[in-house]
Amino acid sequence: MSRRELPGRMNPDFSFITSMVVSGYAGCQANSCFPLSPHAGGGIMLWGMFSWAALGPVVVVEQAMKAANYLNNITDQLHPYMAFVFPTRNGIFHQDNAPCHKARIVLEWFEEHTDEFHLMSWLPNSPDFNPMEPIWDAMERQLTAQTPPCPNISTLRDRCLDIWYTLSPVMYQKLVASMPRRVAAILKAKGGQRVIE
Repeated sequence: MSRRELPGRMNPDFSFITSMVVSGYAGCQANSCFPLSPHAGGGIMLWGMFSWAALGPVVVVEQAMKAANYLNNITDQLHPYMAFVFPTRNGIFHQDNAPCHKARIVLEWFEEHTDEFHLMSWLPNSPDFNPMEPIWDAMERQLTAQTPPCPNISTLRDRCLDIWYTLSPVMYQKLVASMPRRVAAILKAKGGQRVIE
């Protein structure tokens, strides 16, 4: 896959990853919940990635995201994706500060692979400016607009995967292109809890 040259200061070398919980049980965060049906409960967790060049895989996470599980996703999903999208080894990987992302075994793995791509450092109390959030929001809007509501976990999973793989490249390319502006705003605010639009 060839990578398109970008004008000006836009940098296509970022890759982003995060997870989203898609659920229908009481007590979950409002921005992550999708009701299966009025009487159904349960949900799924999604873990996905993208770059300027390509939407990466999305994985349905079957168990709690602990350090060992996260490391498995990194080695099985992220590593081959980065090698494919950034064959010249100039990719920059961004992740949030979730505990499993900062686990010693995970950070050691990234250290061992610094010749293949770079891990963007992010201070623990800095705002989360991961551009994956607008992708999750768009998926949530599309999913909640579908009728009838998902009657079971299998249908929910299938609908989420269908939505993911039909996301517009323009959407994730704009999000990658916004990174220099987002980083500059954080630096200007000296890392404060400033809302990044």
